[in-house]
Amino acid sequence: MRRRWRKRGPAFWLALAIFATVVLLVSWALAVPVGSGSAQLITVERGDSVSDVAIMLREKGLVRSADLFAVAAYATGKWRRIQAGRHELDGSLSALEMLDALCRGTRRAWRWLTIPEGYSAQQIAEQVQESGLGRAATFLEAVSSRGSFAAPFPLPGGSLEGYLFPDTYRVGAGESEADIIDQMLRRFDQVVWKQLFHERGSYQGRSLHDIIILASLVEWEAQRESERAIVAGVLTNRLSRGQKLECDATVQYALGAGRKSRLTNGDLLIESPYNTYLHEGLPPGPICNPGEASIKAAMNPANVPYLYYVARRDGSHVFSTTYDKHLEAISKVRREK
Repeated sequence: MRRRWRKRGPAFWLALAIFATVVLLVSWALAVPVGSGSAQLITVERGDSVSDVAIMLREKGLVRSADLFAVAAYATGKWRRIQAGRHELDGSLSALEMLDALCRGTRRAWRWLTIPEGYSAQQIAEQVQESGLGRAATFLEAVSSRGSFAAPFPLPGGSLEGYLFPDTYRVGAGESEADIIDQMLRRFDQVVWKQLFHERGSYQGRSLHDIIILASLVEWEAQRESERAIVAGVLTNRLSRGQKLECDATVQYALGAGRKSRLTNGDLLIESPYNTYLHEGLPPGPICNPGEASIKAAMNPANVPYLYYVARRDGSHVFSTTYDKHLEAISKVRREK
């Protein structure tokens, strides 16, 4: 028998080496995860072939080879047991583990929760309740209990208002109101703390918290993208001159009844630390949860000479350098209305 092995020529050993290499590569492709990415949703429709499923997994970056996945499904006989429906697949699973998961059924009840830019914590709480994902009162209580959460960035001393980053979130079955808040804080960490602030607690001498407060004012006041930095510049100019901000948005927040179409003189006299008609400087905290564009504007206000602005009917503003010109602008805008 030993003589037979000795008689094998170079072609045999080359073929054997190629075969062993192919086996190793196939094993690696099927048994080693592509990565440790986040879970992704896969929808298998009734009538989808194994090839359809394999191509979908490859396009989402969950398997290395659609062909090898299909071959493994046929070779193991599991192609008949893949279940139609929605499957949440962990990105750290190997191709073979994903095949097993598709056969077991990893369907999970979940819903999308979309939080628009500029929503206050109260509005987010109401959205959570309307979406059937929790109770508004419980959500607000958790927002106020800042000590229940940990984050890489410095959290405010009181409410988490301003740090509930507006975005679309996937909320799974059984997740609590606190879990939803934790998702929002993680998103704030990714977009604001890491990308914009580069994990530093201040920017050009201003603290993270002060910038988020200013950004929340910009979010409420500026309805047009092109005016965000200008509004931030006006507010910054007033702060540097020691002038009261006299920002309507802060009064709206102090009233706590949603956005009024027009504030009365009585509204401007409401006693609240958030009333910037009565108190100098920034309000004690954010008045809403600003998006990335408003935060960027607050970080880099436009270098403008303006100290005043008044809103037009279409959401744009008339900017003025003096109080007399501001009064003229108000009269003009009222005539337009």
